Parts: sequence; C-alpha cells; structure tokens
Amino acid sequence: MADPARTRWDLVVVGASFAGAACALAARRGGLRVCVLERKRDPGIRLHTTGIIVREAAEGTALAGLPAALVRRIDGVRLYAPNLRSMGLNRHDYYFLATDTPGVMRWLASELERSGVELRLMQSFTDARRTTGGWQVDGLGSCRWLVGADGAKSRVAMRAGLGRVREFLYGVEHEFEGAALCEPERLHCFIDRGLAPGYIGWAAQNPRGMQLGLAFRHRQNRAGVPDIERLRRRVGERLGLDPAVSPSATRAGLIPCGGPVRPLAAPGVILTGDAAGIVSPVTAGGIHSAWRHGEAVGTAIALHLRSGGPDPAIAAERAAPRFRGKRLLREAFDRLQCDWPFDALIGTPPLRWAAERIYFHARGAGGGPAGRAP
Repeated sequence: MADPARTRWDLVVVGASFAGAACALAARRGGLRVCVLERKRDPGIRLHTTGIIVREAAEGTALAGLPAALVRRIDGVRLYAPNLRSMGLNRHDYYFLATDTPGVMRWLASELERSGVELRLMQSFTDARRTTGGWQVDGLGSCRWLVGADGAKSRVAMRAGLGRVREFLYGVEHEFEGAALCEPERLHCFIDRGLAPGYIGWAAQNPRGMQLGLAFRHRQNRAGVPDIERLRRRVGERLGLDPAVSPSATRAGLIPCGGPVRPLAAPGVILTGDAAGIVSPVTAGGIHSAWRHGEAVGTAIALHLRSGGPDPAIAAERAAPRFRGKRLLREAFDRLQCDWPFDALIGTPPLRWAAERIYFHARGAGGGPAGRAP
C-alpha cells in the first residue's frame, strides 16, 4: 500500500458539501489532483440543509444536471403573518426546486468520483501542519492548497487561525415521507416572534413528501431548541398534515447568519461555504452563494497552480459576497421584530414589494428563506 505520508495532492478539500463539491469539481476541471475528505460514511445522512435550490443555482451551476427524480419545482411562496392571514407571492420567471436532499448529496458524491476526484468517506480532518509549499494533512499526505468546507464549526479555520463564525440561527426540520401539502406548488413561510424570533418557520413539498421546519436566532441566553411541535399544532391542519403522522426524518443544526468571516483565507488555505459564513444574513439562503464561491475558489487555485494566475487567497476574499444591505436588515430584524406590523400589513403593497425582493432575488436581494436552514 502507498505510504499516506508521501501522497501528494494539489488540493485537499475538507467537506463534501455544496461548496466543497463545487470547489473540487472546478479544480479538477482545471487539471488538478484533488482529494475530498468527508467524515460521514454516507454523504446523504445527518444533513443540516433543507436542500431548497433557487433558480440561479438550478440553471447556472452544475446542479442543472440533477436527475429529475431528485427535484420538485415550486413556483411561488405563501407568506403567513403571526395571525395566520396570508398572501401569495409569485414572479412569472422565478421558481425554487425542493429536493430529495439525501439523494442530491449522494449524486454530488458520484459526480466527484466520476470527474476523477478522490473522495475519502469516513475520513475526518484531524490536523495539518504547514510545510514548505503547502500542508501535511494527518493520515492523508501533503497538499499545496487546503480548503475548509467543513461547516460552521470548521476545524480547518481553527487550525489555520482564520475567521470563525460567531452568529447563528438554530434550526430544526421534520420530514414526512409520502405526506402532501394542501398547496404543494408554494413554499409556505411563517412569521411569528414567539415561535421564531429572528427567523421563520417553513413548509415545502419535496419529491419524497413534505418538510416542515422552524429556526430562531441562536443566543447564549436563549435556552432550548425551536418548538417545532408547537408550530405543527398551529399550522399542521392548514397545511394538510395529518396530526397522527410521525416524522420520517429529522434535521437540526446551527446556520451562520452573520455574513462572511474575516479573514477567510491565508497563504495556502481558504474557507468556503458555511465555514466561511457564505450564507445570507437575512434569509439563510446559502446553496447558490456557497456553490458560486466554492467554484470561484477551485478555479482560482487551478489557474494559480497551472498557469501562474493571481493569488487564490485574494481571489477568494474578492469572490465572497458582502451582504452589506442584508447585514443591516438582519440587525433591524433582530432588534425591532414585532408581530403586529406583519398582522397589519399582510397583503398590502408595501409588504408585498419587500417580500418579493427577498424571495425572488429582485435587485439581487434574498437567497430563498430556507436554502440553507437548518
């Protein structure tokens, strides 16, 4: 057997997430020798993502190649005020894709292997040491560049002394295999400060059934987890969810909501995806932003190593979305959220105008309400 200590890679990516997969695929297209470490034995288990994909990702990335059986198109949104009055939102040229998320992650893993990426399942990143011209990764070998796509609690960030995610949402989602929403062509979103301070609840029809989720702003003085059973009691009958049906799967986890960390790169090492905070501070939509950033990082590393292109660390910083306006909206929502304005304004032109700019990317705003949560 080959001695791991002598194995040489151009790029090692930690985490087979959307961002990690995008980075690895782009680097492989550039001719690099790439290895992806994934601590799980199956990329489709223990997920922290709803897998709702916005149109930009569905059409403008490799996710356009997703098998039809893994996606379900959603053409609109229904937004509920705390008193459960609602309004429908549509834009004729916009849609979301709800996915069989475990299936999507397994498909991505197969795409990595098909492209020639070395995918190491059940291999965690434990430590790495700087060497001349790169890194020595414990149990793997050496590499010229190291990319951390290993989540909001990134071990790569910790080891490399890069920025750490400090602001989070905490989300819980239940999936009900075989269940059907009363209005399956819409993404249902619930505003309620008592249930979801700093965020929302949501429901969507996916290819396998129905998903129902709830998230709130994570704070040290906020004990417990989102009360998703209370949300279900409030809205389950309205959605068409049989109260006797138990969830077939549960997802839960922390979601970054503070914008990109600083620094997210240094010589020989870059963060992307959740590890870099590449998630909208307002909507927690992250798949499209994470894919674009991961792809930019992989492309920059390949150009640098193959043809002397610019420093990839600089390219990674420049490619990170700034979210300046969304940071202000996040701060305002955290500080000023009240239920009565939504009860009063639901269905009115001002709230419709604002909601369309969040949900449908009008003027570049938004990222889908549950694109990365939980």
